Amino acid sequence: VVLSATRRGLPKPKMSENGVVPRAKVLTIDTMNPTVKNVEYAVRGPIVARAVELEKELSEGMKKPFAEVIKANIGDAHAMGQQPITFFRQVLALCSYPELLNDSTFPEDAKSRARRILQSCGGNSMGSYSASQGIDSVRQDVARYIERRDGGVPCDPDDIYLTTGASDGIMTMLKLLVCGEGVTRTGVMISIPQYPLYSAALAELGAVQINYYLNEEKCWSLDISELQRALDEARHHCNPRALCIINPGNPTGQVQSRECIEDVIRFAAKEGLFLMADEVYQDNVYADGCQFHSFKKVLFEMGPEYSDTVELASFHSTSKCYMGECGFRGGYMEIINMDDEVKAQLTKLVSVRLCPPVPGQALMDLVVNPPQPGEPSYDNFIKERTATLSALAEKAKLTEQILNTVHGISCNPVQGAMYSFPRIIIPEKADKGQQPDMFYCMKMLEETGICLVPGSGFGQKDGTYHFRMTILPPRDKLQILLNKVKEFHQKFTKHYS
Repeated sequence: VVLSATRRGLPKPKMSENGVVPRAKVLTIDTMNPTVKNVEYAVRGPIVARAVELEKELSEGMKKPFAEVIKANIGDAHAMGQQPITFFRQVLALCSYPELLNDSTFPEDAKSRARRILQSCGGNSMGSYSASQGIDSVRQDVARYIERRDGGVPCDPDDIYLTTGASDGIMTMLKLLVCGEGVTRTGVMISIPQYPLYSAALAELGAVQINYYLNEEKCWSLDISELQRALDEARHHCNPRALCIINPGNPTGQVQSRECIEDVIRFAAKEGLFLMADEVYQDNVYADGCQFHSFKKVLFEMGPEYSDTVELASFHSTSKCYMGECGFRGGYMEIINMDDEVKAQLTKLVSVRLCPPVPGQALMDLVVNPPQPGEPSYDNFIKERTATLSALAEKAKLTEQILNTVHGISCNPVQGAMYSFPRIIIPEKADKGQQPDMFYCMKMLEETGICLVPGSGFGQKDGTYHFRMTILPPRDKLQILLNKVKEFHQKFTKHYS
């Protein structure tokens, strides 16, 4: 081997101590799947990695200009101090350790719900596999919830697929949609700014990302003319097949009007696009005059011309809203007007991963079927739910108000979801060989301990800069965070002007 390498002009292979030439690695950065290298996920990117390092350095006694790292980079409600809903945790505890069913401290409605869930599990244990599409009784409860939410529009439990968070359902649908090569390769329309799950998934699948821009000057609204522009341009180099909408928006916090949703449905019908509606923030609506409208409800109220033809997948999750139970990875998707043969392939595809986490399925059941009036846990459930959503509404307003007092920062109203996405003016001298907003956010982290995500990780119009921050920290900590952002921006702007 050494002689052969020498004759070919290659460097001699390094010998181990026993004189054996080590075998080359099968998997290297050059031989791995190239699409994986194209995947980027800013929400857990280099700034977050540095934040973790800073936390470790602080714990080891290293001196910093701040006492703690405040992570406002991700919508992880419980990590930010939001308290779980008591009833949900009681039922999950009973399901996890059924011996507690004999404990008199648990309310009877929690015990009744736990028994029902356990009876739907193999061997009466949440540790067993479920059906790949999800526990049948949970899918029935999800269907009844959707019917109530949508004013009686029918929902078939067979159209419900329980998922590992909404992300799993979105990825699964994209797998079904992506095909072709070259100019026939599937293109998927996503909003800019967008949640990086979409760009990452499309990169992994080798699909074509088609950007349409939200209108920042009109509170991040969606214009049909912009959809048409993006679609017409994309048809020169790919085959556009799907349109993704996030409502309420992430990272931009806008809530789509009913009129806008109708326009989008007409557009999808006219252009032959599969609609994907990411509706995980459907309970997070704060602004006066705004209301959540599900795409399915609007679709069916538009009549059979649309409700019988437009293909739609909608997604929900246990991770957001008032629940914030990110770690349980519960979610569902509902499919409308899917071809029967494709639906069989979808069922086959989800069977490969056996089943979503059963504790997440149980939690999803509680979200869609919470305590009812007259039950022992109802009053406390309503109290906790109302308090959580009211606090988020207050913090949404506080964030907008304080950021808009800062010269060089402009923040649209946070109408819904859990984030603000303010525009920032960055002096030209702050160009340090990297994205200016990345430099800005990294500098802020090092000087203040505040961890935000640069707007470039979500996409933004050329020449504009933003950051995304959550509104999840407790009010007192959020006030500190916002004041630190204000002070930092003023100092940063003065230094680099």
